[in-house]
Amino acid sequence: MIKTSKQQGITFIGLIVVLIVFGFFAIIGIKLFPAYTEFSGVKNIIESLSKKPEFANMSESAIRVSFNKSASIGYISEVNGDDLIIGNNESGEKFVAIEYKVTKPIIGNVSVLLDFKASSDKSNLDMLK
Repeated sequence: MIKTSKQQGITFIGLIVVLIVFGFFAIIGIKLFPAYTEFSGVKNIIESLSKKPEFANMSESAIRVSFNKSASIGYISEVNGDDLIIGNNESGEKFVAIEYKVTKPIIGNVSVLLDFKASSDKSNLDMLK
């Protein structure tokens, strides 16, 4: 007796569906990656600014100028020094924070809104809008 076996595997239509789904998520990832890398740069600049020894005595304009210089080196285009929130926390220490939104078009009229917040004082993140 000859034993027959059924072929197993994915059909061509199933393969096409999987590729479409994979492609959709790949497009989303490719379009959102630059915004997240830029936010990482903004966060690093804010943290490095706050760790400078002279940070506590810097004026607001000096902080903004320093941020702008670092941002131009880091190819940051979404925000600038004017967008910074500079203040003192409850213990009187100076902090720098930023909050901004980025809209990235995905396909056609479908867009994604990204909401970014960063602060040199982690307790102030809750105070931002």
